[in-house]
Amino acid sequence: MAVLGKLLKNRRAGEARLAWNAPNLAGPETLALHSPDFADGATIPIAYAAKRVGGQDISPALNWSAGPARTAELLLVVEDPDAPTAAPFVHCVALLDPAVTGVGAGALDPKNPAEGVRLLRSGIGRGYQGPAPIKGHGPHRYVFQLFALAKPIPGGDTLDSARPRDVLAAAGEVLARGRLDGRYERP
Repeated sequence: MAVLGKLLKNRRAGEARLAWNAPNLAGPETLALHSPDFADGATIPIAYAAKRVGGQDISPALNWSAGPARTAELLLVVEDPDAPTAAPFVHCVALLDPAVTGVGAGALDPKNPAEGVRLLRSGIGRGYQGPAPIKGHGPHRYVFQLFALAKPIPGGDTLDSARPRDVLAAAGEVLARGRLDGRYERP
């Protein structure tokens, strides 16, 4: 696998294709998003990586400032812009109750999500998928993005099976947003 990683070393989806840079997800305010498990720009601990690379595949704890008063729904998206794919790999998509201002470690588990968390389809399955970059590909960034939406994303129960890009495209007015970047490199 290290050979494949080295062959694809210069191939990256790129920052420009992140949800953060989608015109419909731009917001006028900023939410303070952080984790007690890693600092912005720091390495994500192995426990939050995928099981196949030695982690426990549990989501890190996240905390954020309350959204504006008109917030109807929060949208959490975790993407890897360094994946050797056409678009960033989506590690998690979740809708959150606007009253929620944080989730504990493991709260994005598809079998047992935290109260106020609705897990949608991601790149593979549902719920949080921990970092698992190709061996030898170098460091990857994992971008946790939170959007405070003025209206719930339309689609009802069909959102559960919608592709991540369709969910992101359906999001309406963004009142505020926050971002937290973590790094992980497969040893």
